[in-house]
Amino acid sequence: MKLSDKAEEILEALWIAVEEEGAAFLDPEKSGIAIQDPAYAELTGHTLVEIRQGMVYFRPEGKEEGRMTIRRHRLAERLMMDVLNIRGEDGDYKACQFEHLLNEGVDTKVCTMLNHPVTCPHGKPIPPGECCAAARAQGDLGVVPLTEFKAGQEGEIAYIQTEDNKKMQKLMAMGVLPGNKIALVQSFPSYIFRVGFSEFAIDTNLAKEIFVRK
Repeated sequence: MKLSDKAEEILEALWIAVEEEGAAFLDPEKSGIAIQDPAYAELTGHTLVEIRQGMVYFRPEGKEEGRMTIRRHRLAERLMMDVLNIRGEDGDYKACQFEHLLNEGVDTKVCTMLNHPVTCPHGKPIPPGECCAAARAQGDLGVVPLTEFKAGQEGEIAYIQTEDNKKMQKLMAMGVLPGNKIALVQSFPSYIFRVGFSEFAIDTNLAKEIFVRK
């Protein structure tokens, strides 16, 4: 089901009010979207919510949609901070824009790439998806720092997490780029890894900033 951006924002606000704050309904004034807005008619038309005496209530069909909407939003926040290193108000704004692109399937890939996070950057819970339960059952760690690898293990580079441009340039010069294969040769006293036909040695701090998909 594809909803408008405003309709998704209303579902997010309703989820927070009901599931996290313990309210029975959402006061439209708290959502910042007036009750006359067509987005409410869109939601009632899909039988996701109902409006009684000017207040917005979940219908049973709408609660799961609200859950997945808030999940996409908080995954987008983690993506902005953890991978793209966009923080603060700018990160929140871009997350609000990006979440609407995380349709079914894409959110699973992002969640797996982020190693199934349980909270957003603000400490609020991210509702788990089917991929999270499957990963736990299979013992699949998803994307982990290179420091979690053992000598001899191989994987695919997912992303580099660093705020230091010099470190970023150094790693990229070594061929540490998303999608490239990487093999850990040694983990002590320094980390030695292989990318392509070349081997490189780095310290633990730098190894922690290379995230790899097993």
